[in-house]
Amino acid sequence: MKALLLALVATAATAQPACDKPVYLTFDTGHMGVAPLIAETLRKHNAKATFFLASEPTKTGGTTLDDTWAPWWRERVAEGHDFGSHTWDHDVFLEDLPDAEGKVTRFKVRTQAGINPPVVRELTAEQYCESLKKVATRFQAMTGKTMAPIFRAPAGRTSTALLNAARACGYTHVGWSRAGFLGDELPSQSSPNAVLLERALRDIRPGDILIAHLGIWERQDPWAPAVLEPLMTGLEERGMCFAPLRDHPRYAPLFKPRSGSGALASP
Repeated sequence: MKALLLALVATAATAQPACDKPVYLTFDTGHMGVAPLIAETLRKHNAKATFFLASEPTKTGGTTLDDTWAPWWRERVAEGHDFGSHTWDHDVFLEDLPDAEGKVTRFKVRTQAGINPPVVRELTAEQYCESLKKVATRFQAMTGKTMAPIFRAPAGRTSTALLNAARACGYTHVGWSRAGFLGDELPSQSSPNAVLLERALRDIRPGDILIAHLGIWERQDPWAPAVLEPLMTGLEERGMCFAPLRDHPRYAPLFKPRSGSGALASP
């Protein structure tokens, strides 16, 4: 018994300490051309991330939530990542549309995803909520996993009325930190990869939420192959680690199951 206790003490002394400097790496959907590379890089670093899903066109001619990509999403579930909604059609909020009494019940949005031409349209608060829920329903059908009650508005554009509408149907918005904007959607000419990497390594601090995409159509010099690996390595060398949003102090309560059920708690 004494020998066993000594062995346990020695093991504890040499074990790696828990990371106390987390950053929260998140990915919004995109053309999926770099999705396998991103998954491989996360596995290499034993890192957990959070993915926000919309039904967007892919380079293979389908969409991010079609049956072709269902196995990819199931693999990410098995690896222990987190998932949230990004609206079904990738609807970018433009402005509130108040009624005659000044109450906001509708929103003007620009539906824009990948190579599809943008379309400006109006959505009721109920339709916006249905868009969030549609992603969660499809995700559960693909993976068997309940999606967390979190969402990210495309382009991060929201209003108080939009956030209230989403909250009324059970969703909490997740933005990103100022330093966490990794710039993969910026033009390559004005924001080359070397500049983006240098800025991120200089500015990111523990606790920041980082944002990138699973492929950006417009960027000429793809971001992920050049930046993701050295970024993760550089942040780790500064003592940081990569955690899913279920470990974030603000969002962790949203991931707790309701009492007596296996469903995630609503906010």
